Amino acid sequence: MKSSSPKELAAFIALIIASLFAGTIFFLDLFHLERLWQAVAVALLLFFSITYFIVYYTLTNFIFEKIQPIYKTIHEYTLSQKEFKKQLDKDIISHVNKEVEDWADKKTKEIKKLKQLEKYRKDFLGNVMHELKTPVFNIQGYVLTLLDGGLEDPTINRLYLERTERSINRMISIVEDLESISRLESGELKLVMEEFDIVRLVEEVFEMLEIRAKQKGIKLSFSSNYNKPVKVVADRRKIHEVMNNLLINSINYGKKPGKTIVSFMDMGQSLLVDVSDNGIGIPEKDIPRIFERFFRTDKSRSRDQGGTGLGLSIVKHIIEAHNQTINVRSIPGKGSSFVFTLSKNK
Repeated sequence: MKSSSPKELAAFIALIIASLFAGTIFFLDLFHLERLWQAVAVALLLFFSITYFIVYYTLTNFIFEKIQPIYKTIHEYTLSQKEFKKQLDKDIISHVNKEVEDWADKKTKEIKKLKQLEKYRKDFLGNVMHELKTPVFNIQGYVLTLLDGGLEDPTINRLYLERTERSINRMISIVEDLESISRLESGELKLVMEEFDIVRLVEEVFEMLEIRAKQKGIKLSFSSNYNKPVKVVADRRKIHEVMNNLLINSINYGKKPGKTIVSFMDMGQSLLVDVSDNGIGIPEKDIPRIFERFFRTDKSRSRDQGGTGLGLSIVKHIIEAHNQTINVRSIPGKGSSFVFTLSKNK
């Protein structure tokens, strides 16, 4: 049965009562036909009016008392009589029911998101502890060995001190990367936008990584001869960090002999930057998580290379801070391609 507004319900009840009253008059005044219809009309109008206002007032106050707490709960404000009466000409029950359903749906989504965030928080804390545990235990082991007599042994003391330094440097790298992500997320780290030649920037990164790439048997190159500058507008230092992280990844996960190719494509107001390699690739199931903090497709190999597991997460945050996008395509055994955009105009 379709629900009705209080006005409609009050009118229906009043009409029934007035009709009953008019019928009573009819039966009591069967012999006064000339006065009958006047009595019926007056009685009908009077009873209808009185009953309508009584029922309408009663229903309005009753429904208002029931609905006001609902509005206070779902909208966090108290519904006034004036606002409530504006809704009375509508199907108030259906209207409130719809709002409650929308509110319940919103809260369900919020709860689901909070559960996901809680899981993410637990995973994140677990990953931080796991990443810091190894260098801390290594440092403890080296120091205890030195204290137990190794300090006087020239074949041990320098070796263990160097290993201790490497473990400390790893901890520092993890903390610095976490700090960078935190500052990017909070907006505390402000970008210094400037126009620069991205070809020259990539050449600088190539030069920095030249020895490392040769040791791994990886050749770093451009897809074409870029004789003219390719200008973009971005934070040069941050984009340098992006290219450095992407190229180090391509070296670490490359196959000997291998290659990493950087190419650019003009997209009008944007420039598409593509960093492709022919390395081991990324399993399809891992691609959606590749930019998560501490996520590794090959945990043991990543740690052997000295990575913190935060490089790609930092890359994503930097690109998004520029209001640009980054994507990855990969085929296991054939290689990966990281593609991001940069603005060409100020």
